[in-house]
Amino acid sequence: MIAPARLAAYETLLAVAHGGVDLPAALARARRPLADERDRALAGEIATGTLRWQAAFDHVVARFAKRDPRKLDREVLTILRLSLFQLLHLDRVPAAAVVDDAVQMTRKAGKGSAAGFVNALLRRASRERGRLPLPPEPRDRHDRDAAIDYLATTLSHPRWLAARWFDRVGYADAARWVEFNNDPAPLTLRANTLRTTRDELVETLAAAGVRVEPAAHAAQGLIVRAGNPLLTPLAHEGLFVVQDEASQLVGEFVRAQPGETVFDACASPGGKTTQMAAMMRDEGRIVAADVRARRIDLLTTTVRASGAACVRVVQADARQTLPFDRVFDAALVDAPCSGLGTIRRDPDIRWRRSPEDFAGFAATQLAILNHAAAILRPGGRVVYSTCSSEPEENEAVVASFLDTHATFEQRGELRTLPFRDGLEAFYAALLVDRPKVAVHC
Repeated sequence: MIAPARLAAYETLLAVAHGGVDLPAALARARRPLADERDRALAGEIATGTLRWQAAFDHVVARFAKRDPRKLDREVLTILRLSLFQLLHLDRVPAAAVVDDAVQMTRKAGKGSAAGFVNALLRRASRERGRLPLPPEPRDRHDRDAAIDYLATTLSHPRWLAARWFDRVGYADAARWVEFNNDPAPLTLRANTLRTTRDELVETLAAAGVRVEPAAHAAQGLIVRAGNPLLTPLAHEGLFVVQDEASQLVGEFVRAQPGETVFDACASPGGKTTQMAAMMRDEGRIVAADVRARRIDLLTTTVRASGAACVRVVQADARQTLPFDRVFDAALVDAPCSGLGTIRRDPDIRWRRSPEDFAGFAATQLAILNHAAAILRPGGRVVYSTCSSEPEENEAVVASFLDTHATFEQRGELRTLPFRDGLEAFYAALLVDRPKVAVHC
């Protein structure tokens, strides 16, 4: 019998490979029948790890099979990838069990003629795991081709992206960057100060068997080191929000004050919305907007759980002219983007993006920024942010905005970098509308 976790991982990876669904959605669907939390965790670990190391696995398959992996049946390649992850990265899983399950999955997928091929390739990989044919770390760190071969293949990133980062920050930092992306991300919480304090939450979690430690940068952040708070009754009490530390820094960067009127243009799932409400001590008004009904439902759920009474959720498309007057003190444009700054948490993104995507994202980002700025009162401020590492979506969008908005100026910038800060790559810029000063003669 094939292990349920491996079947769920296979279904997840096959769904992602077919396109049209991202890793979180595919994994949620595949894990639904799994009652045992250990199986659910293992399925997630296998699926996520396989996507992280996909390029390295494909290179091994190509060398051992002496054929282009893209010419293999998708089902067979998916089985090889997830099995290689277990053989090479999960030493607690017996190699024989991995190979046997792979052969059974191949037959179950209707690819029985490939069962012998799968068996032979995986057994060879298991025997030669200490000397796999992968590009070595370059001796000369200035050797661009050798460096990119190592970053893209052995450390499993798209070649175009590895080349960008090598050219931008050099080999040492690029290597630290991709290594960061290949490490499992910890669960990060933000204490909801509308209901508790961070210190009180630490004690409450400890009593529930969850050990946390303060985040290095975010004022209300906590890193989970043992236990799972989402499996305790505390998960339903609104004491915390699951929110990446870099995301929390963006929320802090808005500096929302009690009594202000704030517009959150792309608010779902609501982490930054409720963070700003807490910073405002629930005094003032936040209008939190999103487009799709499903995202509005998610946003509403987050706001209700937080206990924030100052938030009003609206369905509005910030890509279009917004139906508001110039009454807002501040706006947050956490714009839709490539997500290339979140590869550690969403490893499938690295394989779904290409340089051709940037122009479309930038056009949308600029449109939303323009419309959010148009509803600010004179002297108001807008924070533009993305979870992208790439300048086309960050500095270039801000520069385009400033070119057409003479009264605005940039007064601050936030940037987190994996190799420097140990955080996902986020960007934010503070843009302030300078009120015109009347000149009297």
